Amino acid sequence: MNAMVGNKSHVIRAVAEENNMPLANTAIQTPETAAPAAHAPSIASSSMLCELSVSHWTGRKLDKRASKDVTTNNHAASGVANVNKKLLGDCAELTAVQKFVANSRNIHYGMTMPWSDTGLRLLPTAQYFKYHQAMTDIQNEFDRLVEAFLEAYEWEIMQAQAKLGDLFHRDDYPTLDSLRSKFKFRLTYIPLPDAGDFRIDVGNEAAEEIKTHYNNYYSAQLQNAMQDVWQRTYKALSSMSERLDYGDHEKKKIFRDSLVDNVAEMVELLRVCNVTNSTQMAAMADKLDDALRGVTPDALREDAYLRAETKRTVDEAIKALPSLDM
Repeated sequence: MNAMVGNKSHVIRAVAEENNMPLANTAIQTPETAAPAAHAPSIASSSMLCELSVSHWTGRKLDKRASKDVTTNNHAASGVANVNKKLLGDCAELTAVQKFVANSRNIHYGMTMPWSDTGLRLLPTAQYFKYHQAMTDIQNEFDRLVEAFLEAYEWEIMQAQAKLGDLFHRDDYPTLDSLRSKFKFRLTYIPLPDAGDFRIDVGNEAAEEIKTHYNNYYSAQLQNAMQDVWQRTYKALSSMSERLDYGDHEKKKIFRDSLVDNVAEMVELLRVCNVTNSTQMAAMADKLDDALRGVTPDALREDAYLRAETKRTVDEAIKALPSLDM
């Protein structure tokens, strides 16, 4: 994911071209990740945890009276149908905020690695400045879009009265001050603790039990994070291989310039996310870097030999990936 996002158009384009998100239900078994080590690897100095929290007003509300009317008029049991109103109809300013929030989360996911079910993500130290700059630009754009919506809010309420008809109720709409509080953007960085970092007054036996428990958790989460990088790599390479699979006398397959960009971005991701110093991951980054040297989307479209050679190299890289149980 291209992190240097300067304005809304750049952010939206970066997300729209994103094609290397994690695949679901995959498992990777390699000598490096097949089983937790007796002592979990310490990556506290090369990584940190980060959490992105973004909230916004949905502009929707359940209308209980209208819901009751629908069920009654259709001789249906109470509660089987609900009427949810879009309080502002199709408000362009609110829609822009909502779409931007979703895209922001995609960028956050693309630049970090999974860690816990609570929303914490693993951020390699080498990625920090690029990530922080991207998130700063995103927050500035988020604030701008929110202000544009708030400025249009009262006018949109007036327009909504005509759109909603008898469904309009002025009490459904929060005050401007209350509405402003519903939009929040918070980014938090947390140090990644080592297994021995337990400041609890417990006995030695209990302390060892806690450390063992954390070692197991630490190893499992680290394995999941590294799997995520391999899965993204597999998806980007598979997409390129499939799109390049045609000859001069066959029907051409259409692909965007981002097909090459996505794989190039994976080279960077393989390097900055290699927090375990995996030789396999480093070798894969070098292999893909060599494969893409001098390769452009236009050249792939016009040169059948280059297209075939690039596909061959990509297919070799796919075979060199850790085993994927797809």
